[in-house]
Amino acid sequence: MFLPHPVCDSLTPEQVRMWDAHFSPEAGGQRRPAIEEGIWRRTQEPGNRELSGWTEEESGRRRVVHYRLHYGLDRTQPMERLVLEDLYLFVSWLAPAAEIEAHRRDLDKWLADGRWKPAGEDGSWRRGDLRVTINEYAVHPQDERADRDTPEGFASVDVTIHSEDYTLTRAARNLPWDVLAGGMRVKEQRGNPTYADDLSGLLDHLPFVVEAGCGTSIEAGIPPLHWLHEVYRVTARTGNDLTQGYAFTLAPADDILVKEVLTDTARKVDDMVSMFRTVVLAEPTSAHRVLKALHDAGHMVGPVATHNFDRLFAKAGLPEAFMRRYDQRTPHMPFPDEAKALLVIGLHADRRAVQARARERGLPIFYLDTEGVTENGVHKPYLIEGAREGDIVVRSEATPALLHLAELLNVHI
Repeated sequence: MFLPHPVCDSLTPEQVRMWDAHFSPEAGGQRRPAIEEGIWRRTQEPGNRELSGWTEEESGRRRVVHYRLHYGLDRTQPMERLVLEDLYLFVSWLAPAAEIEAHRRDLDKWLADGRWKPAGEDGSWRRGDLRVTINEYAVHPQDERADRDTPEGFASVDVTIHSEDYTLTRAARNLPWDVLAGGMRVKEQRGNPTYADDLSGLLDHLPFVVEAGCGTSIEAGIPPLHWLHEVYRVTARTGNDLTQGYAFTLAPADDILVKEVLTDTARKVDDMVSMFRTVVLAEPTSAHRVLKALHDAGHMVGPVATHNFDRLFAKAGLPEAFMRRYDQRTPHMPFPDEAKALLVIGLHADRRAVQARARERGLPIFYLDTEGVTENGVHKPYLIEGAREGDIVVRSEATPALLHLAELLNVHI
């Protein structure tokens, strides 16, 4: 496995200009949009018993996954290409010691099957431009740091796979553990919102601010964020029927992710970068263009509070306030003084308190959401988590509802 690793073999001049405008280090300020990052921490405790399998006799397991993928343009070829420049993947298990010992034997087998070679006295392994380190602990250093108890008879193993000479700051390495220390997210309590056929109620509350989840991105052909759960093996189906849902992957013996990376490296890396490839190549939809027209007409104000890293609103010419982060802090959201309502598009839960802050300002909240997800032709309800009395919910995809709103406002697209 050698780096840079091709993600898209050739970009058109227009795609290169788009990259420079929206993904280059100069484009995103502190956000660094050319870095894709994800963190999952899954624990086994009473509050998540349905997903984790917690019982009085079966508890205390943990799995932490943290990845960072650095992308850039390779301009050394006849046509510029999108490449993966650096890779970092960290997986940590806490489980009964016998399972950790068995997993360690599996890791040795996978290293051999993948033709990894010993790299030095530190016990690391190498293959091309990638390095692997494996560390076992009776008590994990991060548990000592947090004064967190280790269940009796448990042990830990960490696997770190990274590009050669790649380093992370202490703060970046600690980030998943700081997220873990924040505890489980407490779900909002749903009330009884009012359902409406369209967004005509917004006409009495202009101008409005927009908060957007992945709904508009899915319409643009980008996979939903839960698709990454499949790539990084965060969850496993509880049965063949999609309606049976998912369960956390918490047993080391189920660690398909590390096995895939060690034994079929190039193919798995292709799998890992496929989301970002789609993100870079995606174009704004009619929904994005309608919002731009409404913004230009003064009916919509402020930046879009977006939880998406696809830059689609920026590509459409709209300012963005990026909400997606892992440090449990609440990002700043600049509500213009003249805002009279908040329109939430395709977002399940108010994880970054944008809606809570709108309520504090006395802004009515409108939701545009299908309140369901479809997988392989199977539709499952997925209700907005925190919709309350007085809120308005329009069950629709974004594009038709926004086009109708523009028509009502006599805004031409």
